[in-house]
Amino acid sequence: MYSRNRRPPSDSTAIRNYPLLLHRYERLLEVTSDLASTLNLRVLLQHIVEAAQELTDSEAASLLLHDSESHQLYFEAASNIAPEHLGHQAVPAEDSIAGWVFSHREPLIIADALQDPRFFGEVDIRTSFETRSILGVPLHTKDKTLGVVEAVNKRDGAFDEQDVRLLETLAAQAAIAIENTRLFQQSDVVAEMVHELRTPLTALSAAAHLLQRQGIPEDQRLKLSRTVLGEVQRLNGIATDFLELARLESGRRPLLREPVDLGGLVQETLEVVRPQAEAEGVSLRTDVDRNLAPIQGDRNQLKQLLLNLLTNAVKYNRRGGAVSVRVSREQDAVILAVSDTGKGIPADSLPHMFERFYRVPDQEGRVLGSGLGLAIAKHIAENHRGRIEVTSEIGKGSVFSVYLPATQADTRPSR
Repeated sequence: MYSRNRRPPSDSTAIRNYPLLLHRYERLLEVTSDLASTLNLRVLLQHIVEAAQELTDSEAASLLLHDSESHQLYFEAASNIAPEHLGHQAVPAEDSIAGWVFSHREPLIIADALQDPRFFGEVDIRTSFETRSILGVPLHTKDKTLGVVEAVNKRDGAFDEQDVRLLETLAAQAAIAIENTRLFQQSDVVAEMVHELRTPLTALSAAAHLLQRQGIPEDQRLKLSRTVLGEVQRLNGIATDFLELARLESGRRPLLREPVDLGGLVQETLEVVRPQAEAEGVSLRTDVDRNLAPIQGDRNQLKQLLLNLLTNAVKYNRRGGAVSVRVSREQDAVILAVSDTGKGIPADSLPHMFERFYRVPDQEGRVLGSGLGLAIAKHIAENHRGRIEVTSEIGKGSVFSVYLPATQADTRPSR
């Protein structure tokens, strides 16, 4: 464990290492300046771990953020793991090295990780990485601790006091940058949310005002009552989807890994949307490869993803149209594709389809909704180390394809 009572290096050693140390501090100044100018949280976190790896001359570095709801730490960035492969891996806030650093708010050096009882080895198993030594420092501001930054496997020698000081300085600036980015994103999302709420609130206000008038015809009163009910349901949908998206974006909704039979999931979800489809005169079709083995994933999240795609496919279809669901295997990916026979999506709208609150301009007002369903679907796909794509042709319809890793599922569910 790191101790602040360590004997300082000799004068000759300090003089010999001075040029290298000066270079590292110069890089630290450059890095912290870059962090202050980055307002994309995912990009920011990746910059932090890359800087931590460079400044400590380590084989890898990672960053974990604490979730107050589950009381666990989650890997949000790592220099040796692609973001889509992190899978929101959880580390217990107790009985782990990162947990000790987080709870004690102190740096910690572990010279031999495999001999430390707090070492959480599941991450090494999942990533085929061998952890030997660890330097961890807390990410904390004046008021709270956000998480932990870890440098893993010193390339030459062992982690020392200079490594601790460099990483602590980086972590202090990184914590401020993370908080600023979160505040910026929250204010941006809140502004979007308020904008979206104005339309249903305006309709509710007008309907309530008219309902207060004396002598209003019964048919008009009934029509206004239906308007109120519809706008209240719309507001409820926006609020529900907004909270779900916030949980997914912040990592506060842990991923439950369990065997998922996509064929069964498709049939179950189709039954949910069938009444809506029948009301619109839309037929439902399936083409599922029955030889596919179950995949590893969160069944509830995948059901929500599919439900969002199917609901959109029905809503934006034409009367008497069709919605098809195809599940197939292509090399190392399982493809879940939902196609419709609607009017299609203009080419200039395709790059924006998974943005929050985005609606195709010529369809706005035609169909009510939260405008968050596809953004939620995108996050769920990425949480499963997959991706989602859309293709469309005007007058013929659209296809939303979800690509998920085809790794055969384990038989034991785990978080």
